[in-house]
Amino acid sequence: MEFEKRKKATLGRMSSSEPDKSPKGDIDTPLIPLLQTLNSHPSYFTTSSCSGLSLATSCGFRESGITNMNKKRVIVAIRCSIRLEVPLGNTHEMMVSKEYLNYLVGIANQKMEANRKRTDFFHDALLKHEFLAQPEISTESDDYEFLNLNQDLGDKKSSMITNELEDIQLTSEIKDDKSNGVPEPILSIKPMVITGESVEKLHLWGHSTCTLEATKNPKSMLVFGGFGGIGRHERRKDSWLLDSVTGELQLVDFLSTPSARLGHTASLVGELMFVIGGRADPGNVLRDVWILNTTNNKWKQVQCTGTEFPHSHRHASAVIGSNLYVFGGIHNGRISSGMYKLDTRNMEWEEVIPLGQKPSPRHSHTLVAFGSQLFMFGGYDGVKPLGDFYSFDIHSCTWKKEKMVGSMPYARFSHMMFVYKNYIGVMGGCPIKQHYQELSIYKVGSGVWKRIKLNSVGEDLFVRSTTSVVGDDLVIVGGGASCYAFGTRFSEPMKLNLLSLVSLAEPILETNNQSNTLAENRSNLDFDFNLEDIYGKKMVPLLWVLRVDKKHAKPTKDILKKYGWLDAERKVYTQENGVHVCFPITKELEALYQNKKLDSSDAIDEVNNLNLQEIFEDVSSARVLDLLAALGATTHADHVVKVRKVSSSPLKVMKEAVASLLNHHNLPTTLLEQLPTRWERLGDIVVLPVTSFKDSVWDSLGKELWLTAADSLGASRVARQGRVSPTGTRDSGLEILTGVNGWVNHRENGVLYSFDATKCMFSWGNLSEKCRMGQLDCKEEVIVDLFAGIGYFTLPFLVKANAKLVYACEWNPYAIEALRHNLEANCVADRCVVLEGDNRLTAPKGIANRVILGLLPSSEGSWATAVRALRSKGGMMHVHGNVKDSEEDSWTELVSKSFKEISRSEGYNWEVSVEHTERVKWYAPHVRHLVVDIKCKQIES
Repeated sequence: MEFEKRKKATLGRMSSSEPDKSPKGDIDTPLIPLLQTLNSHPSYFTTSSCSGLSLATSCGFRESGITNMNKKRVIVAIRCSIRLEVPLGNTHEMMVSKEYLNYLVGIANQKMEANRKRTDFFHDALLKHEFLAQPEISTESDDYEFLNLNQDLGDKKSSMITNELEDIQLTSEIKDDKSNGVPEPILSIKPMVITGESVEKLHLWGHSTCTLEATKNPKSMLVFGGFGGIGRHERRKDSWLLDSVTGELQLVDFLSTPSARLGHTASLVGELMFVIGGRADPGNVLRDVWILNTTNNKWKQVQCTGTEFPHSHRHASAVIGSNLYVFGGIHNGRISSGMYKLDTRNMEWEEVIPLGQKPSPRHSHTLVAFGSQLFMFGGYDGVKPLGDFYSFDIHSCTWKKEKMVGSMPYARFSHMMFVYKNYIGVMGGCPIKQHYQELSIYKVGSGVWKRIKLNSVGEDLFVRSTTSVVGDDLVIVGGGASCYAFGTRFSEPMKLNLLSLVSLAEPILETNNQSNTLAENRSNLDFDFNLEDIYGKKMVPLLWVLRVDKKHAKPTKDILKKYGWLDAERKVYTQENGVHVCFPITKELEALYQNKKLDSSDAIDEVNNLNLQEIFEDVSSARVLDLLAALGATTHADHVVKVRKVSSSPLKVMKEAVASLLNHHNLPTTLLEQLPTRWERLGDIVVLPVTSFKDSVWDSLGKELWLTAADSLGASRVARQGRVSPTGTRDSGLEILTGVNGWVNHRENGVLYSFDATKCMFSWGNLSEKCRMGQLDCKEEVIVDLFAGIGYFTLPFLVKANAKLVYACEWNPYAIEALRHNLEANCVADRCVVLEGDNRLTAPKGIANRVILGLLPSSEGSWATAVRALRSKGGMMHVHGNVKDSEEDSWTELVSKSFKEISRSEGYNWEVSVEHTERVKWYAPHVRHLVVDIKCKQIES
């Protein structure tokens, strides 16, 4: 009994969010299946890789042996030395060549590979000796939360046993069907700008999110529970209201709430949100039902009647009418295929006894409702990820395994699934796509899947994330995993507009509906599929390609270019995972070549003796054709036709698009003369000049004009610049013409600025000055920024110049909101004090090494404040101003003289001098934005 308790306690600590106490601090991914095998045995447990001494020695672990033996325990270490220590140089220089360093890396990789093979051999030997009693989750202990969390990075259990999934798990790049050269459609996914609370509050996984579409907050989502948060990562019980339009995040405070948990589900029935089950800790899996009334914001735990619902987590749920369906999960410690229905009118549970093709037990799967059907995809069965797709008819109570054709989603778990119009989407999960994210789309009733690549700005980890469809937007909240040596990784909130989804998915779906034969045999498609079989009639190819092995691509391309046989209007592409390269060719070459073939022995001699310089000499076309044949080149009909894009200027594209719009509305094309010839980009917003489209005739086109401009300029949002208000707060006059709001993310010089462009002014022309300030060495300096704004200079001082402390003075509430957000986003909030109000009243005195006066056209009203902020020994001041180019010298002299007089009036005996004058930009004709660096130094008496 003592052993069982110790085993449970030890493995429970493994599931903790705290790292283990070993020097490395965590467990290597490849060892996880081996550990799971060892820990499943009732007489053993391990936190690394130990047990089975004689078996281990025979498998190559030469240094294995007993390290401890007493009444309580016997410890056997399984180990093998693979140390490699080679001096490479000293602190000043490298003593070996790059080639030798690469040679050493190769040796190290060989040693690591040998150790991996020993580990695999040991694992297989354990299994062959029937070490593993039961490959299921223990009913006595919840030991595997740690393992499950880390499996989300790619569980390799089945690959180590069968080698069937090894490529998927090791590379995280799924090796399945390719597009056969067809250009992949791409959707853009973008991070949300979170305001109100820190975005780290949404650094969660295993949480739940409900769209409050039927409530008083139809554009908002309620996020509950999960693991993560600010500070020490732990299970949470917070409820967060996230506005999908503005990005505002606020904590909803309730008198009573469900306990902290993860792995639960939340489902909305009318105005009631139902939270079911989850896991409070490794020894406490829940079966409770909580209801949140979104009208009065009150939680209530309800006691349900009927069939007893099991203790469950990692299940999936969906709602049809007043019934809430739950399938699968880990029930009382076992992976389940059980299905339950909760009648929310009388709070009665019923176990569903289904007909048809019942799905296998699984957890970490997804379930959605569409009409009177439930659709389920994926999950994990304890051995491998699943890739099956089921439908359940609630009227006939029947499961059906759907036949899938097209570009099916790969097997996965801990993923997301959503419904948009008559489409079902699947994305994220494990195994992880290392280089990019993709969205798999299924049109209900078509039987066809389509994959769409997501163009993301970051390396997102969509594992145990949640999706919410709000209007035409898909909002993704949370997600992440424990990344071993790299610690815990969370994903940022993201948004994906689904409006273009239908147009991207529809063409391929229609084509596949016309011919299921083509889709069903997609994995066996040869390059020359039979057009007659597909369309039922003879098709004469109009365009051709020349296909060669990749190794012969270079000489082939040189030949085609030299003899003018390469069709420049089309693009080169690859086939069969890059094995072959297809060059678009002219009809002339196709007529000459006619799949010319050499005798096999001649072909070998030709390739072996091929002199690449020969193709640049004057040889006959017949000889060149022989060379192509020697390279194994063959002609094929071009069924892909990847047309090369002709680069056009954005202005030309916009003119053509707007001209078409004017013609459609019978408006004069002379209006095209009013189109702007320049614009600026701010994040994903294209900002047009203030004079753009001001003629009242443009107003008749309404939103259609702005959508056309946005599309032609490749922008998500379009705005028109306004006049900066002449008030002290210098509010922005920017007008959003198309798009949701004015919040943007703008990164320059390694600093992230986020702000509402309709409320706050932003100057692109100050970049050089911001860079100059960031290049200063301010490690030991206290700085006062008297006109901080959104952090124009405050942030470079903190992020780039490493200032010790910055006092940021600002009185514009919109700028202060953005400033606080930017300090958090750039992780420098702990070194900045924000002082709200008039700097003449709020600025600190006698503490600054450096003062910034960045107000235009003049900061003269705060010059005395700047002097008072400096230390008694003096310091540096950076004074901004707009100055006529003919008055630069006199203005600089005036600034120096004024600060000398102010310092004397404040009782300081300073030497005041101009150290540097920086010409930042032209502000207006003959008016420059200048910055003068004033140095104040105490005169020793």
